[in-house]
Amino acid sequence: MKISDSQEATSPVAGIGGPAACVSKVELRVSCRSLLDRDTLNKSDPCVMLMVQNQGQWTELDRTEVIKSNLNPVFAKVLMLDYYFEEVQKLRFEVYDIHGTHSIGTRDDDFLGGVECTLGQIVAQKKMVKPLLLKYGKYAGKSTITIHAEEISGNNGYVELSFCAKKLDDKDLFSKSDPFLEIYRINDDGTEQLVHRTEVIKNNLNPVWEPFKVSLISLCSCDDERKLKCLVWDYDSRGKHDFIGEFYTNFKEMQKISSGNKVTWDCINPKYKLKKKNYKNSGLVILSDLKLHRVYSFLDYIMGGCQIHFTVAIDFTASNGDPRNSCSLHYINPYQPNEYLKALIAVGEICQDYDSDKRFSALGFGARIPPNYEVSHDFAINFNPEDDECEEIQGVVEAYQNCLPKIQLYGPTNVAPIISRIAKLAAGKEPIKDASLYHILLILTDGVVTDMADTREAIVRASYQPMSIIIVGVGNADFTDMEILDGDDGVLRSPKGEPVLRDIVQFVPFRDFKTASPAALAKCVLAEVPKQVVEYFSHKAIPPINPVLNSTPNSIANTPE
Repeated sequence: MKISDSQEATSPVAGIGGPAACVSKVELRVSCRSLLDRDTLNKSDPCVMLMVQNQGQWTELDRTEVIKSNLNPVFAKVLMLDYYFEEVQKLRFEVYDIHGTHSIGTRDDDFLGGVECTLGQIVAQKKMVKPLLLKYGKYAGKSTITIHAEEISGNNGYVELSFCAKKLDDKDLFSKSDPFLEIYRINDDGTEQLVHRTEVIKNNLNPVWEPFKVSLISLCSCDDERKLKCLVWDYDSRGKHDFIGEFYTNFKEMQKISSGNKVTWDCINPKYKLKKKNYKNSGLVILSDLKLHRVYSFLDYIMGGCQIHFTVAIDFTASNGDPRNSCSLHYINPYQPNEYLKALIAVGEICQDYDSDKRFSALGFGARIPPNYEVSHDFAINFNPEDDECEEIQGVVEAYQNCLPKIQLYGPTNVAPIISRIAKLAAGKEPIKDASLYHILLILTDGVVTDMADTREAIVRASYQPMSIIIVGVGNADFTDMEILDGDDGVLRSPKGEPVLRDIVQFVPFRDFKTASPAALAKCVLAEVPKQVVEYFSHKAIPPINPVLNSTPNSIANTPE
């Protein structure tokens, strides 16, 4: 992909420099006060939609849940975005009164107000309170929206919690209570932040709520002694929920759960406790299961010992022009490297830092090669089929320059054979058990590939292996068809319709960077690699070889499961 367009965020970058690797993710939590009441019989049923601006167009990124009959909603759903310091990321929050279960209302009387701001403004303030505006800048009464922002560091983990309750108080006359549980984090300034709201269990005094996942930074700011306030309610469709009881705990206490043992709290209604002599509780709330998950970052894998093996594949088809002619893309100018060399050096110099032996595979395709001058779409440019590796980037440059006079540029432009070869190499002889090696294949080509169907098939197969593919288009050809291989406009599929497991291809035309620094090209084409490395090993549930553990005092030890 050229830009980060995971489900979590889409973030185009202004300027030629291309996208920066996303080092921060931000969680946004939303609440509203004094919303307009659009319903005649009930109160409004609000939902907040998050819009992002891309090239002047607003598109929906995510939305909260709908909260029934409530003019002061606190939404439980977390809205997550990638954060880029060097960008203006314009956001718009729109509040609607929802009728039915599916679409956002389009009528003016469904719109409760909106606000525009930038992500930078929110993170700078951490908590932003803004008045909601209707059309033409008119205030929506006294309505306000509050947006809390929290950064999620790469080292963050998350926890999966399973709660149930026993013998809760019955608040209903003709049926049993419909209980739900809310967990609030108590902040340093004494304010309360909703962390999670469970689903409602109808007509049940012994509810078992669905397990849920929450990041440790959201739950307790990675401080396992931070106070948590837990409330149990009896749901009312008019929004007037009946209070059953509460209890206080912290994550340290939750972790006392062990195999076979559960952690139990008395659910206390303070009013009953004061009034009733023999009051014990309004039921019990039980933590029946806790699973702590470690989320690893790209640097966790690199610092843990993962090596990046770099392979370059160079297009030697006739469309490049005779290397002896100064108009050729392969012309060796003694004063200035050609575009192939510029791209190779820019990307290779970064990759070599992650490869301890500094030896790189260098391959060619689309040429007739000695001794028989048959066309090959997969040959070592040092002409040593037993060892196609060269010493450092300079060794690749020398092998490239030495091979040009010995080969005959030909065609067609077939890249599937080399992709399949590296995928086979990445797969190894046995199932991959550790995070010791990841492959980057850099394909430098002057034209659109002629074996597109085979290439799509090869990329789908390769997406299951520890590898990423970077394609740099050299020269002035029309590369429109090459965009298909990059997953930006939808999921790449094989000719039979099978989707890639991961988006592993990044395509960039070199001409976009002719006036930019080599670092700008490298930054752009390598921006996605950290995410792709983490995606692969996470999908396989493979931890780093030697995880670097967080050992700061009063913080949660991020140990692998």
